[in-house]
Amino acid sequence: MELAALVLAVGAAVVVIADRRADVGAEAFTAEELAPAPMLAPGAASPLPSSPAASPSAAAPPPAVLRLPGPVPSAGRSSFDYDERTGPVLGDAGTLRRYRVAVESGAGEDPGEFAAAVERALAGPGSWVDGGLRLQQVGAASRHDFTVYLATPRTAGRLCAAGGVDIRVGGRPYTSCRAPDKVIINLERWRLSVPHFVSAKVPLSVYRTYVVNHEVGHELGHRHERCPGRGRVAPVMMQQTLFLNGCVANPWPYRDGRRYAGPRL
Repeated sequence: MELAALVLAVGAAVVVIADRRADVGAEAFTAEELAPAPMLAPGAASPLPSSPAASPSAAAPPPAVLRLPGPVPSAGRSSFDYDERTGPVLGDAGTLRRYRVAVESGAGEDPGEFAAAVERALAGPGSWVDGGLRLQQVGAASRHDFTVYLATPRTAGRLCAAGGVDIRVGGRPYTSCRAPDKVIINLERWRLSVPHFVSAKVPLSVYRTYVVNHEVGHELGHRHERCPGRGRVAPVMMQQTLFLNGCVANPWPYRDGRRYAGPRL
């Protein structure tokens, strides 16, 4: 599957918010194949202008959202609001693992919207459920195997440190992490992506799908992997938040129905 199609499959977009900040320990590169392109439903015909006078550019999709504007809260209330929805079972066969979804109070994000984004990332096609695994969101009080948290940087740093993971870059909490029974997504990354994705015009929806699948991958027992070669697709277990090392951004652990992996660290 072409990567442009993967980009469009994980999110729509509206306005490009430019970022001129310096890269943080990461290599910037251009990935032309990530440019937005029209997506059709399977078997649909190509879109046509409504009249002979219609401009070809009128059917062009809007530019992708690369990051969100506005300040990101550095700290919240250290308490969490849960999405109480019981979601569909994702995947057709294999062990069923149940997860909860929670957003820190004061983060300015809706738990239901975050849960929907997590579900899209884990539903695929291309997610972990393509490998003989099933996943399902459950409510806060239900029996569960792990919880996906969206936390402000300060809270994410504290929760990750309690699980033995230091997420600081340049002295401040920067990445996301997996701690025992916890997948912790840093609110700053959720809203801003990372500079090398932005400079390569990788949509924010792609970064979000990547970070969910990467950290859930750790929860499922997968370890970090390396870029298999310049110009190749990055494995989802590569630390794409920190660098791409010449690889092309990729949010999925499975490609064309097969597990896609790089050399292990």
